[in-house]
Amino acid sequence: MNNNQDKILFWGCFIALITTSYAFISRMILCGGQFITDFGLDKVHAGELAGAGIWPFGVSIILFSLFIDRIGYKKAMIFSFGCYIAYSALAFAAYKAIHSGNPDGQKTGYPLIYWGSIILGLGNGAVEAFINPVVSTMFNKDKTKWLNRLHAGWPGGLVIGGLCTIYIASRQITDWRITLGLILIPAIVFFLILITRTFPRSEREQAGVGYLDMLKELGAFGAFVGFGLVLAQLGQVFEWNTALVWGLIAAVTIAFAVITKSFGRPLLAFLIIIMMPQATTELGTDGWISSLMEAPMQAAGHNPAWVLVYTSAIMVVLRFSAGPIIHKLSPLGLLTTCSILAIAGLLALSKTNGATMGVIFAAATLYGVGKTFFWPTILGLTTEQCPRGGALTLNAVGGIGMLAVGILGVPFIGYLQESSATKKLASANPALYETVTVEKKYLLGNYRAIDPVKSAAITDDQSKAAILSATTTGQFSALGKMATFPAFTLVCYLALIMYFKSKGGYKPVQIIAPAQMPIPEPQKVA
Repeated sequence: MNNNQDKILFWGCFIALITTSYAFISRMILCGGQFITDFGLDKVHAGELAGAGIWPFGVSIILFSLFIDRIGYKKAMIFSFGCYIAYSALAFAAYKAIHSGNPDGQKTGYPLIYWGSIILGLGNGAVEAFINPVVSTMFNKDKTKWLNRLHAGWPGGLVIGGLCTIYIASRQITDWRITLGLILIPAIVFFLILITRTFPRSEREQAGVGYLDMLKELGAFGAFVGFGLVLAQLGQVFEWNTALVWGLIAAVTIAFAVITKSFGRPLLAFLIIIMMPQATTELGTDGWISSLMEAPMQAAGHNPAWVLVYTSAIMVVLRFSAGPIIHKLSPLGLLTTCSILAIAGLLALSKTNGATMGVIFAAATLYGVGKTFFWPTILGLTTEQCPRGGALTLNAVGGIGMLAVGILGVPFIGYLQESSATKKLASANPALYETVTVEKKYLLGNYRAIDPVKSAAITDDQSKAAILSATTTGQFSALGKMATFPAFTLVCYLALIMYFKSKGGYKPVQIIAPAQMPIPEPQKVA
């Protein structure tokens, strides 16, 4: 640590990230279980409620990054704490509404939990928006190492969430106010730690880099992708007309181009392109892989939440141990290695259909180790190579990754799964394929999917078995196809290694404050 002040700030930020991930996982568990029963939700509304806590996360990160240097990191921290308090109050009010005995309790309670979830997502994004630039500023000589350590807080919160879930389930506690209310413990802790601290000015501000220069680093391309995804997400949620969404995206992009007169830093543009498939590789497949392991866990009589605890604990240990690995491999070497491990892990998982729990866990562990360093290391790479972009470029890359997963990655994973399943069913039983599949549409085009309502109406055991076989085969086959994403990032990282090698090797960019700049020698008068 640089000094005692940095140490206290770091651990406050670390606990704030634990709060964020605990909030995330506790909601997701309830959205797949008790919320469905208590609020009388179908799968569509359950998905909407789950999404209400996710999409504001990415939106908040990007929007905060525009002005967080102006308002200060402490104000963003206070805002996030206020969001956790408001979320808890609304969740408790929702619980009271549905257990009040009022026949309209579900109708009254659902808007409370829905809007509480949106507020929570905004708070989570605010946490990510201030912790990343704070840590990268404090440890500007070793950014990637400390960002990896900071982001050990995310799986740390998942471990805590998993253990709480296991304990609450073992005690047969159905009052979900306890599950959600536990968020207040780390929230109060990080608030008390950070409220009395003096936050550093950003590295960009200390170096005298102006606001416009920061915007130039992102440029028109970064604005098109980052704010384009924000507007696309808002358009999906609020059902805006497609023409309106594209008109707003064009307006923002043109405004950035006119104001900055910059396409954006080419290296940053390349990192933005890499981040989208990389984030999909990491976040987009997590739930899928967990679900594959949960079935054998349940068959063995174990709580499926142990899968979450196991994989998250690996990530905590490895991220805290990232320093020596980064020193030996460099950030680009580490990301290249991670891509190779992720490819091997996904291909191994795609071959585990019908395998034992041990084999599935071994393949999942290989994949899990590979994806552990993806997120914090690319953030470290961004801030080491684009420090003039300050909080904007650092948080924009993270926000783009989060939004790309929700808008593009997860739907595409679903497409891969459905297309693999329908292809299998069409080959095995063409008549059944025509009976149970429907034409559907998503952002990237049309596809055939197995309709759950039509499938449920099938009574013939042989046909049911064919549908189950096709669905299962589709899951595993799609995992193999997902390996194309880390394969793409592998090629990109190898290209970057060659690029930096041509420039004498990888070196973090240092921006020098005016006071530190060498004083020029006086000109000689002829």
